[in-house]
Amino acid sequence: MTAMTADAPPPELRLPKRRGVEFSLLVCAVLISVYGYIDVGLAKNGAVPPDAAGYGAGLGVLALLAHLAVRFRAPYADPLFLPIALLLNGLGLVLIYRLDLETPGDRAAPAQLVWSTLGVALFIAAVVLLRDHRLLQRYAYLSVAAALALMLVPILFPAVNGAKIWIRVSGFSFQPGEFAKILLAVFFAAYLAANRNALAYAGRRMWRLQFPTGRVLGPIVAIWLLSVCVLILERDLGTSLLFFGLFVIMLYVATGRTGWIAVGLLLAAAGAFAVGSLEPHVHSRVEDWLNPFASIEAGQGPGQLAQSLFAFAAGGMLGAGLGLGHSILIGFAAKSDFILATAGEELGLIGLSGIFLLYALLVTRGYRAGLALRDPFGRLLATGLASILALQVFVIAGGVMGLIPLTGMAMPFLAQGGSSVVTNWIIVALLIRVSDSARAPHPDPVEPGIIAPFLKESVKESVAENVAENVEGSLEESLEDRR
Repeated sequence: MTAMTADAPPPELRLPKRRGVEFSLLVCAVLISVYGYIDVGLAKNGAVPPDAAGYGAGLGVLALLAHLAVRFRAPYADPLFLPIALLLNGLGLVLIYRLDLETPGDRAAPAQLVWSTLGVALFIAAVVLLRDHRLLQRYAYLSVAAALALMLVPILFPAVNGAKIWIRVSGFSFQPGEFAKILLAVFFAAYLAANRNALAYAGRRMWRLQFPTGRVLGPIVAIWLLSVCVLILERDLGTSLLFFGLFVIMLYVATGRTGWIAVGLLLAAAGAFAVGSLEPHVHSRVEDWLNPFASIEAGQGPGQLAQSLFAFAAGGMLGAGLGLGHSILIGFAAKSDFILATAGEELGLIGLSGIFLLYALLVTRGYRAGLALRDPFGRLLATGLASILALQVFVIAGGVMGLIPLTGMAMPFLAQGGSSVVTNWIIVALLIRVSDSARAPHPDPVEPGIIAPFLKESVKESVAENVAENVEGSLEESLEDRR
């Protein structure tokens, strides 16, 4: 009996699915969004908006459909991804609706609601149809070709607000670069996963930095340089900075070499100085950043950045209250680039801190899902997708608050922008798929054709570890014999 007990395999550790926790958080997210919508109506018109029940019902249906997709197709996924995304999207709709009341001729909330619905629909499709995130590794080069094509197309269209990043046809517009960032993250993850050992250990050593061979590093650097050059031609410096940061972060995660961070910072500083000095559109933004009150001193009134700083200052600790601020004075970008100023003025420092904490939770959960995986592609993909959200929040919040020059990007889920909200919902869907694989009882099933690309790497690593252990053991034995 004792022998049978000793030979029995240990019981399988099954993590809780936590779908009930997710559903409860979704209910809270919907209620908070509806409360904000009603609060805006009471503050501006003294009455509950007549479509408040329809807004709450629509948001609740979207939340329920997304929850059912996760419950049946990704039952072990992290329970925080979907509620956080829904809450941020709901708050964004409330803030855009609040600003629409100041501009009756330019209503953006209905269009944003349609884009949000499309984003949730694509989220459901991605969760249902993509059964294993490692399938994306097969389409690495197709992804980078599609990404470059999406970035090249806007060059053929006229510039909008100084940048050629939009495609506008018959009143319909979208930003292809938003979708390109996901495709580039897939390519970077697949290429770095297949060549991580060569990138980390092969090549020449200069000072304390190990440089890989040009044969290994060349293709990915060429793709990155081509994408950045295209974005510079389009004057889309925000996305250029995003792609550069994504490249450096994923290269550091793949190799474990901290020197790449130093090289990345030096190159970013050199590139920012060169572009800021030579490109007039960027140079004007740098000048506004260095002296945001220059237009006031010249008697021309406050500019957008100055109005944004005034809005943050007026918010104080608790905020003026939803619907009671004056951030609409910022101008045409109040609903897009500067929507964070509305949150700061009307929700105060406490509300703004809560929004930043939601973003921080979303990013850290993405990193956590990646660390829990055993396959290198999944780790790099989760890290890249989470880093996209982190870099966007940093660049946008830093620009609006005057910490860095403005870049003209959209705050994830909050700001007006159909392409942005759809892309962010797809990112959340991929993170949910990765986290489900990480927390499932058998996160890495052996399937032909899926793990084959990195099976050789795992064998090489295990052989190298065994050789190192044998050599170390033989050396210790020889030393003991000599003693």
